[in-house]
Amino acid sequence: MFKKAKLWQLYIFPFLVVILILAGEKGKFALEALQSFEDIAQNTQALGEVDVRNFEKAHVTKVIDGDTIEIETGEHVRFIGVDTPETVHPKKSVQCYGRDASNKTKALLEGKDIYLEKDVSETDRYKRLLRYIYLPNPDAPEETIFINEYLVEQGYGVVITYPPDVKYHKHFLEVQRVAQDEQRGLWGKCKT
Repeated sequence: MFKKAKLWQLYIFPFLVVILILAGEKGKFALEALQSFEDIAQNTQALGEVDVRNFEKAHVTKVIDGDTIEIETGEHVRFIGVDTPETVHPKKSVQCYGRDASNKTKALLEGKDIYLEKDVSETDRYKRLLRYIYLPNPDAPEETIFINEYLVEQGYGVVITYPPDVKYHKHFLEVQRVAQDEQRGLWGKCKT
């Protein structure tokens, strides 16, 4: 015969399920953050060699969301040419694939040294620096992953352009077209 369950026992099971789901997501994020440069580079076309003498070096102290970071100077840096779904906008709820984009940027950049490339504008209307972001190979700093392109390529963001900062606009559109065709990231998960 079945025993009568106590009220607290009825609540413990759903609570445990939620804990396991959250632990799984955090575990996935922790594994992504441990990926080596080589592991990330194997699955992207956003890999290239750059002349780092033309760029500003910075250290990422915090990821604000998928397309905005904070560097050691306390300045916020907005990625040029890519817009990821919102996670921290004061007037919008968390958008489809927003947490994924934010977590990917965090796994790629938080606590790491990067290179910043300016286009034309210094800052946006919110006083954030506007930059292209490059993640260098720790063993060969001239070999980098172009993060703005990577986010578009993998479907974590969409192309957005505000003239006069248009240096890579056409290239980003080509990369986005492939991501759309292959239903990568938000293109396969979200209604667009």
